[in-house]
Amino acid sequence: MPVAAVRGPARRRAPEPVPSPNELASEHGRDGFAARAWSWRMVVTPLLCVLGLGVSIYLTVAHYTQAVLAFCAENSTINCEKVTTSPQSEVFGIPVAVLGLAFFVPMLVLCLPVAWRSANRFVAPLRMASAVVGIGFVCYLLYAELFEIKAICLYCTSVHVLTFLVFVCVVTGWDQARAPYWDQQPDPPAG
Repeated sequence: MPVAAVRGPARRRAPEPVPSPNELASEHGRDGFAARAWSWRMVVTPLLCVLGLGVSIYLTVAHYTQAVLAFCAENSTINCEKVTTSPQSEVFGIPVAVLGLAFFVPMLVLCLPVAWRSANRFVAPLRMASAVVGIGFVCYLLYAELFEIKAICLYCTSVHVLTFLVFVCVVTGWDQARAPYWDQQPDPPAG
């Protein structure tokens, strides 16, 4: 009669320790930034944010001074004044132009080259979350312009396009942006 082999308890591999932030910083240099090649996103996204910030500042000033927006034709489809003075031009009492500032100022900081190269594990997800919130708000504003106000503002449209381009850059750069921290995490133990 064959004797069944007696097996002992299965040996488990000890989990590898998760590197501390100091260890990650030492791997990425004293300043905590990865030594990686420059990406086009490090140049393009700050420029897009500066342009969006400029248009948002102009719209904010025009909102508070009641100034007429320059270079905006008024016809049945394009009417900046109708859009910027509509009830939808404020959300919870805050002018949409100010919300544009509230989007582009932090996004500019999150899109600087130093932020793209940061080993801080919160920068890339925060940039992604901001871009998603921004594009979600753009969708709402487009709906309001097309179906509620029934007019389009060229300045608002330029902000929408800039926000969309920032969103595309952030989404397509996700793998690169998360690499400094996330690639250092150990694989889960085989089980």
